[in-house]
Amino acid sequence: MRQPSVNRARVATVSLALVVAAGAAACGPEDNDAKGAGGDSELRKGGTLTVLNAIPQEDFDPARLYTSGGGNVPSLVFRTLTTRNRENGADGAKVVPDLATDTGRPNKDATVWTYTLKKGLKYEDGTPITSADIKYGIERSFAAELSGGAPYLRDWLIGGADYQGPYKDKKGLDSIETPDDLTIVFHLDKPEGEFPYLATQTQFTPVPKAKDNGTKYEEHPISSGPYKVVKNENDGERLILERNTHWSASTDAERKAYPDKIDVRSGLDSSVINQRLSSSQGADAAAVTTDTNLGPAELAKVTGDKELASRVGTGHFGYTDYIAFNPKVKPFDDPKVRQAISYAIDRTSVINAAGGSSLAEAATTYLPNQKSFGYTPYDHFPAGASGNPAKAKELLKEAGHQNGLTVTLTHSNDKDFETSPEIATAIQDALKKAGITVKLQGLESNDYKDKIHGAKTEPGFFLAHWGADWPSGGPFLAPIFDGRQIVKDGANFNTGFLDDKAVNAEIDAINKLTDLDQAAQRWGALDKKIGEQALTVPLFHPVYKRLYGKDVKNIVISDWTGVLDISQVAVK
Repeated sequence: MRQPSVNRARVATVSLALVVAAGAAACGPEDNDAKGAGGDSELRKGGTLTVLNAIPQEDFDPARLYTSGGGNVPSLVFRTLTTRNRENGADGAKVVPDLATDTGRPNKDATVWTYTLKKGLKYEDGTPITSADIKYGIERSFAAELSGGAPYLRDWLIGGADYQGPYKDKKGLDSIETPDDLTIVFHLDKPEGEFPYLATQTQFTPVPKAKDNGTKYEEHPISSGPYKVVKNENDGERLILERNTHWSASTDAERKAYPDKIDVRSGLDSSVINQRLSSSQGADAAAVTTDTNLGPAELAKVTGDKELASRVGTGHFGYTDYIAFNPKVKPFDDPKVRQAISYAIDRTSVINAAGGSSLAEAATTYLPNQKSFGYTPYDHFPAGASGNPAKAKELLKEAGHQNGLTVTLTHSNDKDFETSPEIATAIQDALKKAGITVKLQGLESNDYKDKIHGAKTEPGFFLAHWGADWPSGGPFLAPIFDGRQIVKDGANFNTGFLDDKAVNAEIDAINKLTDLDQAAQRWGALDKKIGEQALTVPLFHPVYKRLYGKDVKNIVISDWTGVLDISQVAVK
């Protein structure tokens, strides 16, 4: 995702972007059967599932949501052409059909994608879902008043860059065709082999034109999923979902929809959420969270309690925390200086600052260590577990800094265990051993984001992170290393200002591949090649650990989201 701000003590958005898109295969709960105590035999329909969250589910309109794989709560209401496979671990990183009969049929060069809808699909009011509704749902996501969703459709669809949505342009997008009620065809301006992944985004949700009331649609969006919205208070702070009686499990192999009711309560402090889940009293016994992790102190307490430890779900999302360099700023224009810092990093101290090895895994690759991303192991500047200051000093001497170096590291003041003062201080201490004096520049959240994402204001040396819009190397590498995505006036994410013709050409070549396994191998090889330039220093991949109530069953945590999938949950 486009570098979301993620407080791991509170929020791991998996696009949400929330998003919100970050290892080894996820499992969960820890060392337990994924079906929960007793397995499938105890799973029953009925009851109320309570969701305790820190961040309100704002903008509950499929056009405005920026999610990975359709999101967690949104995917209970919004079905899309494709969706994520609702399975544990690596199997959950696959894309599967949802409203469509398959994941899409490309033409020879992957510039045209055709989908056929399943028969018998209905909205909450019993009216049929048609291909025209999906086309309209996509078109309204182009309207300025409904902005906020993923930007890919604007970039990929022919005519998308200039289209302003159906409220201003009644004609619609010619690049989306609906020859009949069950067929929809997309015409792209360049090959995109990963279009099936994009089709999991909520912008592909069908919206009946007759029921569209613009910015008010979020108050009661028309459901195509197993639940419908019956209450939306304070802009998503309180959401109540009840069964959509016209949803049919025969058309939906992914969502189990066990509870009769979902009660989402947001705006809560993270410590309160974890305390309520820990106590599991009353309605909280059948409660989960979709955005709040255990912090280091809380995890220590939980680990010492066997009963609580049995109620911790562990997951891995495609996400990397790293140091970024701006090679336009001295002395980071010298590759040897960047390499020296890479060698000097003490990843053990960084991981301790991030909460310990239970919450962070050391990273030497930019791509997350999961197969779907094309993970290819490499360590171009081996620092070992605690840094290699001798090698760093040697490189600094070669770069003309035999007496050491003084630099400034920009970080966020947010206590997020990622880009926060704790991580910055660990880096400061490690680099001191190599003769590098690090001055720390801590900024408040908004100032930090503005500074590091501005091409004209980007500092030379700063902390950053990136999460995946879907589990592939494409949305991970392209925004950061494709020279054509450098934005001079606006939010820029190519922090190293890399514009290498060979890299750009390889990105284009991989995008043509519709064999996603083959594409993954190429992404991994490209990551290894780019890594030689030391434009980033990968630090760690976060691990997500979340409590759930004692009466919650059927815990499924995929490598796509890294968190408990509430579409699978049953309550006692």
